[in-house]
Formats: sequence, C-alpha cells, structure tokens
Amino acid sequence: MEKVMKGWLVVILFTLAQNCFSQQWQGKFEQLEQLLPTPNEYRTGSGSPGPRYWQQQADYVIDVELNDEKQIITGKETITYHNNSPETLTYLWLQLDQNILAENSLTTKTKTNRVDDGANAKDVATNFSLNEPVGGFNIISVTSDGKSLNYTINHTMMRIDLQQPLPSKHHFSFSVEWSFRIGDRMIDKQRSGMEYFTEDGNYIYAIAQFFPRMCVFDDYEGWQNKQYLGRGEFALPFGNYKVRITVPSDHLLAATGTLVNASEVLSKTALERFEKAKTTFDKPVVIVSEDEAIIKEKAKAKDKKTWEFHAENVRDFAFASSRKFIWDAMAVRVGDNTPLAQSFYPKEGNPLWGLESTNAVKNTLVTYSKYTIDYPYPVAISVHTADIGMEYPMICFNYGRPLNGVYNDALKNKMIGVIIHEIGHNFFPMIINSDERQCTWMDEGLNSFLQFRTEQECYKNFPSKRGPARLMIPYMKGEKDLYRPLMTNPEQVVQLGQEQYSKCAAALNILRETVMGPQLFDMAFKEYATRWAFKHAKPGDFFRTMEDASAIDLDWFWRGWFYTTDNVDISLDNVKWYRLSNEKPNLENKEKTVKENLAKNSIAGPEAFHVFPTDKRFYGEFRNRIDDGAVISQLEGKNIYELELTNRGGLVMPIIIQWTYTDGSREIERIPAEIWRMDEQNVVKVFVKEKQVASVTIDPNEETTDVNSGNNTFPRVEQKSKFDTFKSGQTTN
Repeated sequence: MEKVMKGWLVVILFTLAQNCFSQQWQGKFEQLEQLLPTPNEYRTGSGSPGPRYWQQQADYVIDVELNDEKQIITGKETITYHNNSPETLTYLWLQLDQNILAENSLTTKTKTNRVDDGANAKDVATNFSLNEPVGGFNIISVTSDGKSLNYTINHTMMRIDLQQPLPSKHHFSFSVEWSFRIGDRMIDKQRSGMEYFTEDGNYIYAIAQFFPRMCVFDDYEGWQNKQYLGRGEFALPFGNYKVRITVPSDHLLAATGTLVNASEVLSKTALERFEKAKTTFDKPVVIVSEDEAIIKEKAKAKDKKTWEFHAENVRDFAFASSRKFIWDAMAVRVGDNTPLAQSFYPKEGNPLWGLESTNAVKNTLVTYSKYTIDYPYPVAISVHTADIGMEYPMICFNYGRPLNGVYNDALKNKMIGVIIHEIGHNFFPMIINSDERQCTWMDEGLNSFLQFRTEQECYKNFPSKRGPARLMIPYMKGEKDLYRPLMTNPEQVVQLGQEQYSKCAAALNILRETVMGPQLFDMAFKEYATRWAFKHAKPGDFFRTMEDASAIDLDWFWRGWFYTTDNVDISLDNVKWYRLSNEKPNLENKEKTVKENLAKNSIAGPEAFHVFPTDKRFYGEFRNRIDDGAVISQLEGKNIYELELTNRGGLVMPIIIQWTYTDGSREIERIPAEIWRMDEQNVVKVFVKEKQVASVTIDPNEETTDVNSGNNTFPRVEQKSKFDTFKSGQTTN
C-alpha cells in the first residue's frame, strides 16, 4: 500500500510540474553578471568608482575669431593633456567633428535615401546631398615648443604622434591652428552653424565643435575614437578653459563659463543691469532690450571686440553670437549656489521668449538639482535658434519661434519642453559624464525622464510628450523589425527618438512609480548622480548603483527593458469563483461547471471549494500545530477567486489588479514582477475577498505600457474598432 501511494505521489508531482511550469524558460530573472563588465579597482561591483579610479584631464587656452562678413572661424589653441592613467601613451587622438561637412565624408557616403515624388527643392537638395559641401577643418599647424608634430587625419579623427612617450602622471602641451567655413544650420541640419535673417541681413551664430577636441581615454576601452557620423554625439574629458572670442563690437556673446571682462565688452547701462540680475530672484532683468537690439541690427558695426570666458571642470565649450540678441537674466537659489539663469534671443522670439525662457531655465535647475546634485556651475544659458535643439556645458540652443509675434499653447509648451530638455543636459551628460557616441540612453533617456518630472512639477497640466507609460503603447505595439534594444549604438537605432529618449524615459517612470516606489527610486537615482558627478559613467555603473542603493534586484528589469525588444501584454485569461462548501465534492459536476464558466466567458459560480481534514500522520512533530477549524473559519463566507494570466508580450512586469465589486466599490492590488520567476509565461494565483467581485481588470491606469487592453478585463469587454468609435460620434440632422 505504501509503495502504491508513493507511486501515485510521483505521478501527481510530475503532472503538476507539466501543467504549472512552462517549458519555454528564457532566464528573464537571471543575473546580469555575464553581460556587465567584471568589477575591478576602477569600477566596483556596487556601481561606484573604485579606489583606483582615474580619468584624464585636458585644459584649453583658445583664441578664436568669427568673421561676420565671410562666415569663417579662425583659431588657435594650446592643449595641456594630463595623463592620469597607469599607461604610457605614444600618441593622442583628437576629434575633428567639423569634418562631417567635408566633401565625401563618411556620413555622406553611408547615408541612404530614396526618391520622394513631390518633395520641395530644399528637402530634395538635402536628401540627395546636392548642396555645396561646406568643408571641414583646415588644420594649419600642430606644434609643441615651436616644433612640428606628425599627425594623421582619419575623417573626423586626428592622431598626433608624440616625439617622446608620455608617462603616467605627466602632462604634455601642444598647439593647433585651424580654420573652417561656418555651415548654415537651416540647410545642413548640423548642431553648430548659422542662421541668416533676410529681413535685416543679420546672422545668429550658434557655434560648437569649433575647435579640435581631445578624445576620451579611459579604463573601459582605451581611446574612444569612434568616427562621428552625426547621430552619436560626444565623448569628452573634463578640463579647464580660458577662451577669448573676437566678434563684431555690436554683437552680444553668450558662452560656456564666466565672462571675466564684462566691463570691457558691455555698455555701462548693460553692465549695471547685468550686476542687478545677479541678485534678482523673482523675475528676469532685461539687460539688453528689444529696442536696443533693433538699433544694432540696423547699424552693423565694423569694429571688433574680444570677449573672454573662463570655465572650470567642464567637458566642452560652445558660444552664440549676434547683434540681434535681446538678453535677460535672473539669479536662482540652488542649495548654497546662486547660478545666473540667462536667455539670449532675437526679436523674432518675442513675446514668447521674454515671458517663458529664463523661467524655464530656473525651473530646470531647481528640479534637476533635487533629483541629482545641486547645480554647480555659475551660469545656465538658453539661446534661441531655429530648428535644432542642442546642449553644451552651461549653454544650449533651443527652438520655438512665434509666427509674426503670434503663438498658441502648443508652441509655448513645445518651447518650454525643449528648453527644459536642453538645459537639463547640463546634468546628463555634462556633469554625470557618459559616452554619447556609444550609449545614447544614458544622456537622452535619463534626461527625458527628468524633463518629465520638471514639466509635471513646475507647470500645471503640462502635456508631456515623454515619460508616461501610456504614451509608449502605440510604439510598443508596432513592428518589432523596426525596434532595437536600448543597449544599441545610436548609429544602428532605427527610431532614435522613440527608443533612446521616450522608451528609456517611460521605463524609468515605470521603475519609479510602479516597481520601486518614488522614495527608493529617488534615493538610488540621487546616489548614482552623486557617485558619478564629474566622472565617466557607464551603463553597468547605473544598473549596479540603482540596485546597491535600494536593495531591490532589478536585473529582470534591465534585461527586459534595455536588452530586448519585448513588449508588455499580460492577458487575464480566466477568473474562477469559489466558496467554501461542507458538502462531499462531486468531481464530475465540478468539471462541467468549469467548462460552462469558460464558455460563458464570465465570472460564473460560485463553484464549490472543499477543504478536507488534515491527515496529521504525515506532519511529524508539527502535527499538533495544525488547526483545521481555524483554516476553515477564515474561509467561511468568503469569496475565493483564482486568476489565470499569460505573459504574451515577453516583458515580465508587475501585475496590477483592479477589483470591481458588485456594490460598485473598487480596490487596487499590486503583485511584484517576481511572480513570474518560476514560470515566465503563465501564472495562476488565488485571492480571498470579503466582497463579491463583478469584474477584474489588469493595469487599469495604463502604468506598464500593456499593448493590448482587450485581454486585460474579465469578463471580456467588447472592444470598439476605430470605425465604430468614429461612427458613434456622428450626429444626424
């Protein structure tokens, strides 16, 4: 008899294993150790910089002149490169990003295009590369101590061979002279260039990547000298800058860093207003007015002035220059710091820019500082340009132009959103310094997430375009052939904005609101920012820090959201309703009831649920602790619901359940994602309720980007087609 019982037990357990656990295991809850770099003395397993972490430093002294008549930049620089690595270097790599505009550049050669019948001439010229090439850098000389250095230019990279090896803990100074033509941003769509205003014959210059810049050399991959093709932005070392910029004397100039010769370049009136702005916190002070800018537009001075800016511990430098600029500024309280928020814009930007730009800068600095570190730089500048938004340390170029002084809420919100986004880049990647050339989400995605936080916290009912999970549903339910994982180089991403910006922002918002909770998320996110401020962060540093600082195992989340193109589709397949019964069970009748339940596609029942007395012979020393009556009493009069769910999208997520009771009340219940850890495709779970349930809905508030709401409710709710929805909205005369 005992042998027979054991045999039946084996059969029962084997049957349960077959029925309860899917055979299509994909390791969704396995650790990321095989995918992340091995921890070492430079980057630890906790996600923090190691005891022997190092990074290079590049200091610049730059003199540059902008020729407003020929639209040419000429310059010379002296770079002092500090080798803080443990290696001896025999050559250095510099970036020549202007070479993307050279004839037959890699970007032009590898660009794909097609004939678009009916396109306008401007778009056709850009699409077919018919515009005259602007040309890249003209390198005049590369010297050290007056002696020429050998150099080799490979498209957007320049290698300089050192006459003597550069040992660890030593530095090397060398000089470069160069020139280049300034491209038209309206034609070549580049991040740097000019905009011409035909009405008054003036320009706005938004100038960046204007000098040969050092590449990053780090512990992670040595030299980061991946070619610049246009999408992947920049990887740059920190350093100190002294920059002198010569422009027409009637130009206003905005730049990275502190203006150190304000008394030489500003009028007495502008200087007084500038000083007043530094102690004004309630509203912007107009330093140069629209009327004053219009006078300069017409006069067009021919003499020159040189502006000097100093910046410490920054990874780049950019500037904007025009006689068209209006200028306003106000001080901002951020911890113990009082940075000066500033805006430079032409009259074409008013009245919108005068009303909103500097306030948006302030809101960004305050909100981002709350979630990361207190903004450490002395200024933050928003410059109005057309078409393209772009960011640099302490300065950014932003669009949002009224039409003949008229704008609507849509344009206003678009402008505010881009200013928040570009000013926010001061934190990612300008301070928490990531490699944009390789990993876009680390700056664009994290920044888009904090952009959403700023929009929601500083503006009432702001129509955010990125962040909420529900906004990603149309993308997530699309064709997966067009998707790429977040852990994909930007040059290979098909839908850059949707994936590297929006998907990452939505993922982080879900992580904060649904998976971790705001308190734990904010604490861990701030820890990441604090650890990696002014250092070179990598994806593994972010993943590890978020777990280390929160005590939450998130490897399943990183795997699903960052390493795959899976989507969320959790189907509520069936709900069975039971009540406790003292009657002897009729197994034949039970099977019939279940079939009727499935056929009706409704919460039918209740079915009888039986509890048998415990056979205490099998419980050894614990047999006297089992109280059958207590178990039964807890279930008497209760409603017992068994939910069957299927993961159809592949992306495991928490299960958010809304119970709607027959009395009209509702309850939200949250089940962590770990419920899928034993079976990644199917789960069955029982709930005991006091009230009778009328319906059950999964993810009722669209928190998880579930792509199919049609299978989220039981009993099923008929889904109207777009045609039916349109038809129901029609009226008859």
